[in-house]
Amino acid sequence: MISFHYARASCVGEALQEVAGDANAKFIAGGTNLIDLMKMDVERPTKVIDITRLPLKRVERTPGGGLRIGALVRNTDLAYHPLVEQRYPVLADAIMAGASQQLRNMASTGGNLLQRTRCAYFYDIATPCNKREPGSGCSAIEGQNRMHAILGGSEACIATHPSDMCVALAMLDAKVHVGSASGDRVIAFADFHRLPGDTPQRDTHLNAGEIITAVELPPKGFATNYTYLKIRDRLSYAFALVSVAVGLELDGDTIKEGRFALGGVAHKPWRDPQAEAVLRGQPAHAATFARAAGVVLRDARGYAHNTFKIDLARRCIVRALTQAACGTPQSQSAKKIV
Repeated sequence: MISFHYARASCVGEALQEVAGDANAKFIAGGTNLIDLMKMDVERPTKVIDITRLPLKRVERTPGGGLRIGALVRNTDLAYHPLVEQRYPVLADAIMAGASQQLRNMASTGGNLLQRTRCAYFYDIATPCNKREPGSGCSAIEGQNRMHAILGGSEACIATHPSDMCVALAMLDAKVHVGSASGDRVIAFADFHRLPGDTPQRDTHLNAGEIITAVELPPKGFATNYTYLKIRDRLSYAFALVSVAVGLELDGDTIKEGRFALGGVAHKPWRDPQAEAVLRGQPAHAATFARAAGVVLRDARGYAHNTFKIDLARRCIVRALTQAACGTPQSQSAKKIV
């Protein structure tokens, strides 16, 4: 039985007061990840602060033509929001590709960014895990690592980030708005999540005492040439082996701008500016897409059970870029790959 103090905040300032000075305090909104971790004895917070009453549930246009998404907007509400469906359909598709309807109805935007890895060794408190207990070792490196990282891993950790939504946000160049007692700041999405290095227990660059208040999308949403392709062991309610979010801007058959981000392959959503540069000014053909895939996977490393993911990622990138170039995004209801 985990003993903890419960508090409910009615505004951001009150939430920050409740969390101040307690490194083991946790915010809770939908609870779709934290409750599981507490049940498994992985997380043992001393205080749980309910933030569901905070005024962070709106989706609003920004003066610059983008969109500001409150941290407490539910995943389902975000996926079906008219502005998201019309202007950022890749984000709507990525959300719909993840979890079950029941979980999407509860999960929040901010919570999605903060969800922790689904590595089985992280959840099994009887096994060594540097993410759970720094310095104890990484059981996955020599263990069952079929779902694990092929990019950006370290000798301390090869866990992967589980979110689908975050892959689309990475491709879209989102920004994360953060509040704290000392003031507000904005973090580029590319800088929000961390690679494991020798401190895999830290998933993000959030500091103690900070809270996510919103996610901001830029004006460009790639609403015509886009896709979210997710390859998994079963067609529903499974985490990605490899996923790809793509946005293209085309001038006829030429790529004016191309972006893509990978999920299921690293400790964070993986985006490579050098690989995207390969696309710029080139014909939207399979050969171009294959060259970009080669660049992003140049340092990929497989382990005993996941080496297949390198070739799988290569083929997924080419397929996803082809879907986006043809204007035929992957359906999230009829999941047969087109």
